[in-house]
Amino acid sequence: MSLRTFQELAAVGKSERARGEFCREAVSAHAASEQVRVALDAEAYYRHLNPTIARAQRMVYTLMGEAVPDIYRPNHKIPSRFYHYFITQEVQYLLGNGMSLPGAGAKEALGPGFDRALQQLAVCALNGGTAFGFWNQDRLEVFPLAAPDAPGFCPLWDEETGALGAGIRWWRTGGGKSLRMTLFEADGITDYEEGDDGRCGRAVRVKAAKRDYRRRLEKTADGEIWVNAGNPDRLPVIPLFNVNRQSALVGARAGLDAYDLLLSGLVNNTDEGNLIYWVLKNCSAMDEEDDAAFLAGLRRTGVVHADGDDGAEVEAHTLEVPIDASETALRLMRAQLFEDFMALDVKEIASGTPTATQIAAAYEPLNAKTDAFEYCVLEFLEALLPLTGARGTPSFRRSVIANRQEEIGNILSAAPYLDGDTVTEQLCAALGLSDRFGEILRKRKAEAGGNTLPGENENGGKT
Repeated sequence: MSLRTFQELAAVGKSERARGEFCREAVSAHAASEQVRVALDAEAYYRHLNPTIARAQRMVYTLMGEAVPDIYRPNHKIPSRFYHYFITQEVQYLLGNGMSLPGAGAKEALGPGFDRALQQLAVCALNGGTAFGFWNQDRLEVFPLAAPDAPGFCPLWDEETGALGAGIRWWRTGGGKSLRMTLFEADGITDYEEGDDGRCGRAVRVKAAKRDYRRRLEKTADGEIWVNAGNPDRLPVIPLFNVNRQSALVGARAGLDAYDLLLSGLVNNTDEGNLIYWVLKNCSAMDEEDDAAFLAGLRRTGVVHADGDDGAEVEAHTLEVPIDASETALRLMRAQLFEDFMALDVKEIASGTPTATQIAAAYEPLNAKTDAFEYCVLEFLEALLPLTGARGTPSFRRSVIANRQEEIGNILSAAPYLDGDTVTEQLCAALGLSDRFGEILRKRKAEAGGNTLPGENENGGKT
């Protein structure tokens, strides 16, 4: 089933029944797509679940050659937190300090919780390859492509421009898992619901007629009602893409699974203790079925009965768990995962007193990866900000581990060649006091007894 497009929606016409059926078909094709499957798996990895090892099961073969679950040996399944760590590190490195907009009060138009919503949107984009931000009059709402316990969003791309022409937010409710859909178009929103019409099964009907994105509350003789108040000049749902428009899980899943399986195998072997096998002497009358029954009883009770008169004996032999080999493999896989995800391994700079150059070198892979994703975020914000009324060029300040003593020494060494305000600004940044820069300048002004300092306006801000 091919994915639906914006042109196909336009060709359906204005029949609400036909549009509702189109939305159901589009959602069905979207939910069955490879991108949604990968997005759901990536969400599972992000929640510290590994679908691969969750399905893994130790098997043994019966005398008839039938594979059955091994109920005797340990089968621990240990998912690692690497994927969550890598995604969180990238998002927080870029967005952890929030977005900055020039001008006093410039971010107020973005509403409360904007920075947190932007972080959630970035996580969804990295997991699914694409996520969608909906500007709902005064706040940003996050629409993931797919999530196990949240509504999904089915995009309808424009075949000619590649832009998002419309979209369908969908979810299932109630004991019967009734399908609910909200169609987002440039000229308004329409709600649909799947229900039993008594004749042709589960038909789609309009639950709420098309309404404007902007609504206001008006008082009437019968009380207060919501009325339409117009639409923005473009669809207020904006996609945020990951690099290459694909999930961060793509190409990395095999490495994550290998590490988790190695770790689980090491724990299983350790839990089982030494690997034990038995040698039965003078038991030539036993066949394979007898051997299986004998070992089953031994595992159940831990007791062996040997007939001494006939010289029957049972000897237990052990094989040591290959811990050294497992630890080496885990260490190599860990290093490979950090390289594959271009992540910062703090262990590289945690020991000793690394120089600023060594710290910068350790950050270089993470910087390169984050720079690429930052372009995607800025492209999203360029489309979003005109809808909010906010103006200016957004920017982000990244938090880095630094050799603070060396950094401060470098600033003071350059102080004779810089003005006092610049030195103060750089020292505030090195000490983590950037948010108090204006306050510190005002105190300097008061101590100096002047009205203003160079580079400062009358309100204490930089000119």
